[in-house]
Amino acid sequence: MLKKFQEALNKRKEAGVLRTLKPKLSGIDFYSNDYLGLAGNEELQSQLLMKVQANPVLLSGSSGSRLISGNSNITDETENYIAEQHQYSAALLFSSGYNANLALFSTLPDRHDTIIVDEQIHRSVHDACKMSHAKKIKFRHNDLEDLESILKKQNGSSYIAIESLYSMDGDFAPLQEIATLAKKYNSALIVDEAHAFGVFGYGLIEKHQLQNDVFAALMTYGKALGAHGAAVLCNETVKCYLVNFASPFIYTTAAQDFLWISIKNGYEFLKLKPELSKKLHQNIKIFRDQNIETISSEVSPIQAIMVPDNHQLRNLQITLSCNGFLTYAVHSPTVKTGAERLRICLHSFNTEEDIAGLTGIIKEFI
Repeated sequence: MLKKFQEALNKRKEAGVLRTLKPKLSGIDFYSNDYLGLAGNEELQSQLLMKVQANPVLLSGSSGSRLISGNSNITDETENYIAEQHQYSAALLFSSGYNANLALFSTLPDRHDTIIVDEQIHRSVHDACKMSHAKKIKFRHNDLEDLESILKKQNGSSYIAIESLYSMDGDFAPLQEIATLAKKYNSALIVDEAHAFGVFGYGLIEKHQLQNDVFAALMTYGKALGAHGAAVLCNETVKCYLVNFASPFIYTTAAQDFLWISIKNGYEFLKLKPELSKKLHQNIKIFRDQNIETISSEVSPIQAIMVPDNHQLRNLQITLSCNGFLTYAVHSPTVKTGAERLRICLHSFNTEEDIAGLTGIIKEFI
């Protein structure tokens, strides 16, 4: 068995795509999901430190799952606050977005249902579908005609799974049009807002006021909010169903109250700091004005630059790193062969000089 594992690892190493864990690097950040710089914001950290000093018990372990000893008034208050902010009747907190997607798609659809997923949906949804007894069908990325052709063939109940902003291509789902199709064919639309929350206010569902058309939404807090964890937004019936039947919720030890306090405090901080999002969007425009070819939306904080060769891509990333720029290269087999890309994440704290230096090197390679 170990020999089989080692052979697989050796093949990846020979191809130059072996994943390894490295210490956090020092440099100019163009690779993290910390879009608004809140993960290291000193003002926000000071606020949280004051809360802990006033109430050290926030750091205590929860001691069990939420259905045993891990629930608290702070957890309930945070869920109510989140639901109110997003104009949903209920919210259910999870320790990560991955765990939340596992709960949603392994629990809600049953063996008689169909889950229709965008082909670029996050891996957590695909893994959840494996745990589900439902049938899974992929539709071509952002292709409304393909989605409708699949919906027309459904006899039973169906769910549509999309992201509002996709993390690999940095493009947006046609959210309003998909919501219209979901309503037309009586399908339950579930939207992952992981990369849109905080970057575009409270997300694109709120921007377009689609709360009544989106069956459930996922907000994650390890990106623009700079914290951790996630919330499923839904109605009270769906929340109660997840609490009763979702294994990833039932059998997980609850997080510390400090996490939930961090999330609530992060929401309040966002309200007071609209300039962070404004600065991010200014930086996105500065990047786009460099006229580098990208497949991404012109207003996305994620800019994917296609470099369809693992060797060339690796050399580009190494050159950038040697010049102090931290970027993320997405090699095959993470993406299809020929779809390798350099994934640039822009932030509110990047400077115009940073962006000029980064793009100058990229232009020499492509």
